[in-house]
Amino acid sequence: MKGRRDLYVLAGLVVLLAAAGYYFFTSHSGGPVIPGVLAADTKFQPLNVQEPALRLDLLDKIHRMVYDGSHRNIFVAEPPPIPKEGPAGPAARPVIGPKFVPPAPLVVPVEFFGYATPARGGRRAAFFTSGDDVLIVAEGDTLLGRFRVDRVNNDTVDVEEISSGRHTTLRMVQPPDQAQGLNP
Repeated sequence: MKGRRDLYVLAGLVVLLAAAGYYFFTSHSGGPVIPGVLAADTKFQPLNVQEPALRLDLLDKIHRMVYDGSHRNIFVAEPPPIPKEGPAGPAARPVIGPKFVPPAPLVVPVEFFGYATPARGGRRAAFFTSGDDVLIVAEGDTLLGRFRVDRVNNDTVDVEEISSGRHTTLRMVQPPDQAQGLNP
């Protein structure tokens, strides 16, 4: 009995929805929003042009114009002419500013010695050593509070310094050969 009642309720909701849709579309389909004259309603009227010939004299006048501005003419592929020096006078002193000093290379105080990939996908994790500490950091997480691990590759890690946005790549360090002490 309950299934039949649910079926009637569903049928009533469908009928109600259909009535609301019919009302919405019939009340909002009153024609164009901006009333005006359509192009099909008027008859074509050509423009009244007295002389439909091409004015070659005006085109020649335009082509003979010479650009004499102080900036480069963008319509000419040649480089601009070198400006001629004026009358002999005191030469302009070059402006001396601070020398450009490139920033020091980004140094990350850790060693990259391995990585892990989750079995079901997800972000790779890189293994770092900082002194005696072992740090495990996933892609996108921060390292030592100053660096972000951008990408973990098979033998490198791309690291970004958060404060400056500088990038560096750390190469995987091979651990020292532990088997040396085991051989007789």
